[in-house]
Amino acid sequence: MVIAFHKPYGVLCQFTPDLPGQRTLADFGFPSGVYPVGRLDMDSEGLLLLSDEPGFNNRLLDPKTAHPRTYLAQVEGTPTPEAVAKLKHGGVLIQGYRTRPCQARLLDAEPEVAPRDPPVRFRRAIPTAWLELQLIEGKNRQVRRMTAAVGFPTLRLIRVEIGRLDAASLAQGEWLELGPAEIRRIWQK
Repeated sequence: MVIAFHKPYGVLCQFTPDLPGQRTLADFGFPSGVYPVGRLDMDSEGLLLLSDEPGFNNRLLDPKTAHPRTYLAQVEGTPTPEAVAKLKHGGVLIQGYRTRPCQARLLDAEPEVAPRDPPVRFRRAIPTAWLELQLIEGKNRQVRRMTAAVGFPTLRLIRVEIGRLDAASLAQGEWLELGPAEIRRIWQK
């Protein structure tokens, strides 16, 4: 079984809380025996897969398979072409690790995404912009660390696609069990 879930902001990607009062995956009524495939930190939102299939996690997340994951990142400030080029070319140093090349582009307009609850902080003197990044690796808080390393901290992060499967039809907090055609879209590059 493979499930697509639109994880809301503020939800921990595990079934038991680390602290009292934390929202977790247990709050969403998933079938027993499924586990998250990869992670989204509590501050991030968007597409998360869950599965009960042994080996699914390794097949999907091993960088050797070059499996793409696409993110929208709202960043503080407006990234320069040089900053976007650094993200694209890889080699950004984060915690002793140099990132691999990725696809990165500055979006011309704000994407159509649901408002976040609570909203991202607004500062009149500091503009924000949106980047689209497609990575084939997934270190802890990697997108956030990459954008900060090039001078543009991430304010909001949404995973919008895994392979060619997107979460566009799911509202925040909704999930659905995927059929064979949808699972094939996960494996498409």
